Amino acid sequence: MTNKPPYKRVLLKLSGEALQNQQSGRSLDPLVLGAIAEQLKRVREMGIEVAVVVGGGNIFRGLTGENSGVDRTTGDHMGMLATVINSLALQSALEKTGVHTRVMTAIAIPSVAETFIRRRALRHLEKGRIVIFGAGTGNPFFTTDSAAALRASEIKADALIKGTKVDGIYSADPEKDPDAVRYERISYSDALQQRLKIMDAAAFSLCMENRIPIIVFNFFKKDEIIRVLSGESVGTIVEQQ
Repeated sequence: MTNKPPYKRVLLKLSGEALQNQQSGRSLDPLVLGAIAEQLKRVREMGIEVAVVVGGGNIFRGLTGENSGVDRTTGDHMGMLATVINSLALQSALEKTGVHTRVMTAIAIPSVAETFIRRRALRHLEKGRIVIFGAGTGNPFFTTDSAAALRASEIKADALIKGTKVDGIYSADPEKDPDAVRYERISYSDALQQRLKIMDAAAFSLCMENRIPIIVFNFFKKDEIIRVLSGESVGTIVEQQ
């Protein structure tokens, strides 16, 4: 008999860059999308309800647009649309594996996806569908980190899991400092005092206020997400202590 996972409902935050081929620079790589979909399918098979927020940095960032002469508000809206493209790509990859999904957007695009309604999102999760939240918060000047923290709070997620390229949070940049130490657990207050760059300040504050643990782990390490959601001591947990 397998142990029951410690989490009933989680929200996964992925960067847009997680969907691209790092060698070729291709914005959306079918093999990468397929691998992500297979991992999420396994999580769903564990009986865990899954929501996803994916960034749009592989296609467009608001700040990048501003540096190119695009008004920041316009650029942020362009970035929101980029997250919708990524959400639809992930939905397609998931459905190829037989997983039922819904894309819900903060900006109304009814011919493309459902507009976000909290009660409807909860119903989809309860029915076993993976819900992908697109278009950020629907407002400029807010990152997809903030969108992830907001949606995690709204759906009452047991944890916000942030998939990155590193295996947790370190006392310093491990690529620059060989003496950097990885934390297994750290409190919100200690993370703030040490100015650890986990998420942007608005997102971090929202998780802290709503006591939602943040788990930072290496999404690209084989089976790491399964280990995280099985309660194994991998990655770093930021929580109230």
